[in-house]
Amino acid sequence: MIPPLPAEPRRIVFLFSDTGGGHRSAAEAIIEALDVLYEGRIACEMVDFFKQYAPPPMNLAPEIYPPLSRMPALWGMGYRISDGPRRTRVFYSAIWPYVRRHIQQLMAEHPAHLYVSVHQLINTPMARALAGTGIPLVTVVTDMVTTHAAWYARGATHVVVPTEEAFRRGVNAGLSPEQMTVVGMPVALRFQRLNEAREDIRRRLGWNENLPVALMVGGGEGMGPLEEMARAVDEAQLPVTLAIVTGRNQALRMRLERRRWHIPVHVYGFVTEMPAFMRAADILVSKAGPGTISEAFISGLPILLYSKMPGQEDGNVTYVVETGAGLWTPTPEELVSALRRWLEHPEELRRAAEVCRQLARPDAASEIARILARYAGIS
Repeated sequence: MIPPLPAEPRRIVFLFSDTGGGHRSAAEAIIEALDVLYEGRIACEMVDFFKQYAPPPMNLAPEIYPPLSRMPALWGMGYRISDGPRRTRVFYSAIWPYVRRHIQQLMAEHPAHLYVSVHQLINTPMARALAGTGIPLVTVVTDMVTTHAAWYARGATHVVVPTEEAFRRGVNAGLSPEQMTVVGMPVALRFQRLNEAREDIRRRLGWNENLPVALMVGGGEGMGPLEEMARAVDEAQLPVTLAIVTGRNQALRMRLERRRWHIPVHVYGFVTEMPAFMRAADILVSKAGPGTISEAFISGLPILLYSKMPGQEDGNVTYVVETGAGLWTPTPEELVSALRRWLEHPEELRRAAEVCRQLARPDAASEIARILARYAGIS
């Protein structure tokens, strides 16, 4: 039973989970835009369904994700086996009796005028639970290109997707074109509002102002062969400065800080000023996470991708490479070769930077906020 709500502020509940950093950051970017555009008129809340409401063993998903993500072959197999509209429908029909009571509890304890999902695994059960209540469910797809069928719950009121390819996959999964809108990936407003000059950022960070800077990141958990890639660039003694962000991987940070480097290197843990880092860098070396790629587009930062999660990130690599925004460099040798080429042919680097700027969707979070406001009952 959903308790009654006051007319205003309109209440929006975001359903997410920390299985990867992209779900949380997407929700936070949209909430930030809602606060700016509709100050005082909308109250937002984030609920981690898996941690707070999922029954065992689903409640262990946030703890299972990090070690599982380090086994890409197993992850890719599971992704391929579970993908597909029919398989998804069979799976959710089977688990519905098991999760129904927990979702009803969530709705009773977190009543809303609108529910927004930024995680694929909750969409179908949530749409089923809301059927007949008159309360809309909007899904914001936070994978970029090769999106899993679980994103596309037919009972969702509306589905926001980041790319045309994600839109086509939604149609193939059974959604009507009118049920979806292509907007882009929601990215924090600070990526487009940064006013500090590139030279001032470099000076403040202590980066060499006479050398190109390659910013190396491995996501919030510092995943992938980040250390191996950094060592290869150092051993090649390329004329470049490395700024390495290890995220929450403290062991990796300590190993890198103890290393005797041949080229200028700056090592960081979890950082909160990634917009400044991207503004000041010349090249991004990263895993193929959709949020990071979208941030690089806004920053006009050419991308060298060295790892991916099989399944949902396969298409990200293809998208970056085929548009000319970057290159796929999965081995240390390929990374060093690509870096050397860009350093020796800066016109190629400039072309890739221009492509990134053309692909950027800096207003995506604000566009999504306006869509949500309509469904929440604000004109």
